Amino acid sequence: MSTHGPPPEPVARRRWSWRRDDGSDAGTFRRQLVVSTAVLGSLVALALVVVVQVVLSGAAASAIDRVLQDRAEVVVDAADTAPAAAGVVVPDAVLDPGVAVYDQSGALVAGNVPPAQQDVFSDLSTTADPQSREVDDTYAVLARPFTTAAGAPGVVVLAEPLGPYENDERMALLVSLGAGAVIVVLATLLAAWASRRALAPVARMAATAADWSAHDLDRRFDLGPPGNEIRALGGTLDGLLDRVRSTIRAEQRLSAELAHELRTPLTTIQATADLMAMRTDLDAELRHDLEQIQKTCRDMGATVSSLLDLARTDHVSDATGCSLTGVLDDVADHLAVGVALRRDVPAGTVLDLPHELAVRVLTPVISNAARVADHVEVTVEASGSLVLVHVSDDGPGVPPASAAAIFQPGFSTHDSSGLGLPLARRVARSAGGELELAGISELGGATFVARLPGRIAPGA
Repeated sequence: MSTHGPPPEPVARRRWSWRRDDGSDAGTFRRQLVVSTAVLGSLVALALVVVVQVVLSGAAASAIDRVLQDRAEVVVDAADTAPAAAGVVVPDAVLDPGVAVYDQSGALVAGNVPPAQQDVFSDLSTTADPQSREVDDTYAVLARPFTTAAGAPGVVVLAEPLGPYENDERMALLVSLGAGAVIVVLATLLAAWASRRALAPVARMAATAADWSAHDLDRRFDLGPPGNEIRALGGTLDGLLDRVRSTIRAEQRLSAELAHELRTPLTTIQATADLMAMRTDLDAELRHDLEQIQKTCRDMGATVSSLLDLARTDHVSDATGCSLTGVLDDVADHLAVGVALRRDVPAGTVLDLPHELAVRVLTPVISNAARVADHVEVTVEASGSLVLVHVSDDGPGVPPASAAAIFQPGFSTHDSSGLGLPLARRVARSAGGELELAGISELGGATFVARLPGRIAPGA
């Protein structure tokens, strides 16, 4: 299958709103629940603080007005007891600081005027209607006209300091903010604790189910009747595992049957080639062709066996590993004549997977590049426990429209089955690696990267 064409355009990353792929807690439902609780609690606490302040402000204004009215009433009641001939007379006992009584001409007859309120008191001393004012946000002033029982008119003017009420409001604000902060923190911690307790079993169940589906197809949660959400989820996962088991075992049976069908003709071809190779009347050219047939049959038999094991276990490993140089030698044997394959591979590079499967991963990539390019370059670098095999060419690259589909089974831009790259990626992933299109190469074509478990020997 050929997968090369014009250079690929950048592929936009898919947005995923409920869970990040890096395994972190950010973006999970639990994190969203905790953050939502904190935000909602903050908004509610802020609203309560605002409501409390508005209520306290109204209550303070009402209290100030009531205090001024009560104080004025005491002065007026005391003035009513004065003799008629005396005019407006108020006993000193009812005159608190900041209280002044004026007669009908505006003359001060009792009390004293605070120096800072001289102008306001003078302005209100002749008012005919009750009035109230605020002075510099420091005092509230009330002027109340009255007439004594003896018929003498007067005006009482009183000042009440606002500081104590503002201090009470300020203290209430601090207390409200503190209480709101404590409530938000407690609510957030409670949401975090409750969500962790509630969702931790779900995460463990999902992880365990994924492991069972690959390694233990007969295990189930068996949580009982769906009496709650967790049991319902367990029942759903049990049903999903049943379907996964059926699918995997059907695939295993099909793989085994296909392997058997492939092994029979391969064995026949191998036996026939071996018998022919025993003849002594063969010329050198025919003997060389028979040796190639024998080698190809052995390679195909090993590949079929490895792929059959892969289908049965979905995991490959090789404790001894294989040489990347040897793998590339086998891959190069299948390339077309005239293609320049340049290799920059340290001699001590070892891959931790069977030789046949390593060949199966790299052959489609290098063969596709060799089909459309004149120069193919293979470079290697280490990345932790992985070996990164870069395959670059000077061909036309991968068409942008094909970049997302080249690893889909059956997709092909040339006359091929379209199974090479998909199967190569599956083998790479089963070994704990990956195969992907990296972009435009320095040669002008495409670059593929095979990430395979392995190592580069020190000093290589």
